[in-house]
Order: sequence, then structure tokens, then C-alpha cells
Amino acid sequence: MNFENILKNGTTIRSSGTTGDPKQIYRSPSNLKACIDVAVSAQQLTQRSRVLTVTRMTHAGGLLTQTLPAYSIGADFKIQQFNAFTFLKDFADYTHTFLTPAHMTALMKTKGFKNCNLSGKWILGGSDPVSWEMIEAFVSKGAVVQPNWGMSEVGPIAINTVFDTIDKVQEYKQRVNSQTILGDTVYCDIKIIDNVLYVKGNLCYVEGWHKTNDIVDNIDNIFIYNGRS
Repeated sequence: MNFENILKNGTTIRSSGTTGDPKQIYRSPSNLKACIDVAVSAQQLTQRSRVLTVTRMTHAGGLLTQTLPAYSIGADFKIQQFNAFTFLKDFADYTHTFLTPAHMTALMKTKGFKNCNLSGKWILGGSDPVSWEMIEAFVSKGAVVQPNWGMSEVGPIAINTVFDTIDKVQEYKQRVNSQTILGDTVYCDIKIIDNVLYVKGNLCYVEGWHKTNDIVDNIDNIFIYNGRS
């Protein structure tokens, strides 16, 4: 994959179809830069970071959350297929990765997860709702877990929270009393109309407000997810 060409000319990614039929979405160079700037800042990526990508490069999660940002700042990265039985060993020499809830669930069921040490590891979670059980499981192993909300149409990193201690996980879990959290840190303009989330900004591939069809509540300045409209 020619990353320099992608940065120069833009690229097309494939949506998952959560807002309708799956479609191809063009991300312009300026839009890519906006997504990269947020990704680097939100995840504290530096030239010393090392990214392990195990999600599809044709989707925003594989290309835009960490891989292209790592390339753009000169950080090391590796792209490989996810394997639950080898992942913990594969991840040993890396600092950042992006995992879906399916990946997290698979890892939690492996024999090696019980006694693994994930100190110094940053795990961005998304594509589907990340449960409190998953957050607690990985934070308890020493990882920084960042459950994240984003969309192919909006930007891969738009709303999230960073959990680095079990105490913070328990505090937020009690405050929102919800199964799923979007977060309290927002990287785009948002509004909620009739409980439906609308977003706009440089991360979006279209101008103006984008209706996400996600049902969202604001509890104590923490956004939570309540399903699809």
C-alpha cells in the first residue's frame, strides 16, 4: 500500500453499512490530515510508538485509526491478520493497537490472557460497542483502554474516554449506569435531537450536520450509546 500516495491524493474506504448499505467513501487529503491529527493527539502517538494493526486496511479502523497516523509521524507499524492465540506474543514489542469487541472477546477466552501483562500498551476499541466487562478485563492487565465512537462517514476517532485505572472504570460505570459508553472527550461538533446524535466538522467527509442514527444520551457530560434509531 502506497501511503505517500494516499496522503497526497486521498483514498477510498469502505463503510460497514451501519447507516445503510455498505458504500465507498472518499477521504480527501485535507480530511485525512484532520483525522490523522486527532488520532495522533487522542492516542498520544509519537515517533517512538510502535503500532500493530490487525484490522482490515480497507476500512477506517485499519487504515485511519493508527496505521496512517503512525506512518505520517515516522513511527513503526506492522500490519498482520489477527490471531487470538498468537496476538499477546505478537503485541509484546508494540505500544498501540486497535481491537474490535470480537477481538477482545476472543483474547479474553485464551489461556494466556489470565496472567498476561499489558502494562505500557494502549488499546483503542471500537467498530461495535465496547462493554464494561471488556474495558475492565484489559485495564486490569495494565493496559490503557480507549473505547471509541467513530464512523466511516465521520472519522474513526470522534468521541471517547481514556481508562488507565480500574478506579476510573468503576467511577464512570456508576455515574452513567449504562451498558455502553461513547465518552466525554469530543473531537467534532455534536448535537442531540430527539435522542439522535448529529455531528459535523473537519473529520466528516460531507459538509454540514450528519445524522448518525445513533441514539445517544448525555449524562453528567458523558455520552452513552442506547442503540440505533
